[in-house]
Amino acid sequence: MKIHEYQAKALLQSYGIPIPRGYIAKTPEDTLKAAQTIKKGPFVVKAQVHTGGRGKVGGISIVESPIQAEAFAEEILGAKLVTEQSGPEGKPVHTLLIEEALLSKMEIYLGIVIDRAKGCPVILASAQGGMEIEEVVKEHPDMVITETVHPSVGLRPFQLNRICYGIHLDPKLMKKMTAVIHNLYRLFLDKDCSLAEINPLAVKNDGEIVAVDAKLNFDDNALFRHPEIAALRDLSQENPLEIEASRYNLNYIKLSGNVGCMVNGAGLAMATMDLIKLSGAEPANFLDVGGGATTEMVREGFKLLISDKEVKVIFINIFGGILRCDILAKGVVEAASELNVTLPVVIRLEGTNVTEGRKILTESGLQFAVASSLGDAAAKVTLALRDSFKL
Repeated sequence: MKIHEYQAKALLQSYGIPIPRGYIAKTPEDTLKAAQTIKKGPFVVKAQVHTGGRGKVGGISIVESPIQAEAFAEEILGAKLVTEQSGPEGKPVHTLLIEEALLSKMEIYLGIVIDRAKGCPVILASAQGGMEIEEVVKEHPDMVITETVHPSVGLRPFQLNRICYGIHLDPKLMKKMTAVIHNLYRLFLDKDCSLAEINPLAVKNDGEIVAVDAKLNFDDNALFRHPEIAALRDLSQENPLEIEASRYNLNYIKLSGNVGCMVNGAGLAMATMDLIKLSGAEPANFLDVGGGATTEMVREGFKLLISDKEVKVIFINIFGGILRCDILAKGVVEAASELNVTLPVVIRLEGTNVTEGRKILTESGLQFAVASSLGDAAAKVTLALRDSFKL
């Protein structure tokens, strides 16, 4: 789950990490009052949206006066911000963060992610703050310091020192910097984050260290432990189909293609999307119903695929294990009958109760294209897609 920058900064502050003085606003009038409260300009006005690259498309403005802040708010509130990361549909702007602009002599990147291969958190730091870390890694890999933290050992003092020396920090600032790193790591663990990022972490001219920007993402599977985090969710920033999927514990991600996919298991889902691309088509989504899916979950997953207006063909690829093929078939038949589906549906079943599953499909009276293999499924998807464009 993602949260807004102002929410992330509030969490940072609760863990002793300094942030700029700022206020949130939802109207131009609130924006004016916020800037007047800060009093001394210049001010930074930031659109609060769940996407990066805001500054490149006019989502962040540095203004000299409260009147200019109000004018920017009038322009951007209610609009949609389209960035490289948001997709063409963009993200709606309902909230602004107004802060004092800071002068800094150094900008640092500081982030924590999970290394899936090692099963450990990894701290990343670079003196090239303010830039996208992907670009820094690509252009200056030697300028990114990494420290792997073993969960059973924890973050050690020598690792904190190594990070500070690696980014060539003034020794006089090491105590403050190690405190920031240590507190960010505590936050990362305490709140079950999947990402904790401060970019940039500014060293001001007076030697203070301040988090100018912040991003926190959380493990959805751990939200039951953190109702205070779950309460920060902003549904306006999420795709409506993804919101609907979450209500039934379905793993759904909207993509830009035209073949709707329903699969059980993340690995099989990735292989299915590769198969679709190799056949010359594009997947419209990632939908993993999981190994323990019920008939209701399958039915609701099928409804999601139908609801996507970009979908021209539906491809269901199930390997029956915990999710039996007959359960899947019942769910699909119920959903197709209820919704009066007219889209071509290609189904490939293998595994537990596959014979019963195929029988349910063939005796349903519905026009399903049942594939005998992955290759046969790919051919049927390609043919169905070609026919759909002829209509």
